[in-house]
Amino acid sequence: MTRPITVGVDGSPESVAAAAWAGREAVRRGLPLRIVHAWQWQSYDVPLDADRETQGQWAREVAREAERVLTDRHPGLTVAAEALQAPPVEALVAESAEAELMVLGSRGHGAVVGFLLGSVGQQVIAESVRPVVLVRSDDRPAAEAAGREIVVGQHGEPDDSAPALGFAFATAAARGAAVRVVRAWSLPPVFAYSPASLKLLDEAGGLEPYEKKALDAALRPWRERYPDVRVSEHVEMGSAAQVLLSVTGDAQLVVVGRRAHRSAVGARIGSVVHALVHHAPCPVAVVPPA
Repeated sequence: MTRPITVGVDGSPESVAAAAWAGREAVRRGLPLRIVHAWQWQSYDVPLDADRETQGQWAREVAREAERVLTDRHPGLTVAAEALQAPPVEALVAESAEAELMVLGSRGHGAVVGFLLGSVGQQVIAESVRPVVLVRSDDRPAAEAAGREIVVGQHGEPDDSAPALGFAFATAAARGAAVRVVRAWSLPPVFAYSPASLKLLDEAGGLEPYEKKALDAALRPWRERYPDVRVSEHVEMGSAAQVLLSVTGDAQLVVVGRRAHRSAVGARIGSVVHALVHHAPCPVAVVPPA
């Protein structure tokens, strides 16, 4: 089954930019595009309060307008649009499960916008089983020009970052872009040292050479699978969020793996994802674990 690229829209500038990004990506990948607007009827205690049918018409028009724009912009693209009367988190998580990837608008330096207020956007990112891409309102096609890298974070053992690396390399291959792979590291606490770990570090020549060897091992299968994708490696001591943000200034996309956490108040996303979603100047792809 061919999975579409799905984009959530609500008429905001951020969702307009997300729809434009999703349309371009669908053309590049040769995939259909699905546009959804999730809405719930709400009664407001004001004179202009609209009934359920009127709000439904507004919702359908939001989806249809995005469909018209993208069909005109990409005549050969298969586009479908639907307004879904359902709780936003439930609807968007369900849609993402059937998609190649889900695309949403993001305000940046604040919460995800529109129907994704407060914790809703966080829940969609944390619960989606497919990659979620967040797009700023100021995103433009020129940002995807040749020469601008795709940045991806790598951590831990090769399997830990395999989903994010696979997404980054596949996207780079479709765009003819280079990939910059970033591995951040920090000094371990003194109690973490053991004879076995000290032996490994000694054999590697120290902490930084050890981290470089770990990155090289994680990249080896992806270099073999995508031999035409240019790769650069960036190993730096510091927090993962700070190191990744320091190299995204000229990136066309930043990709990060997601490690969701659950608490008594619901799904939470990790600190690295949180920092990138709020502060990265380019679209952010959040890739769930395999």
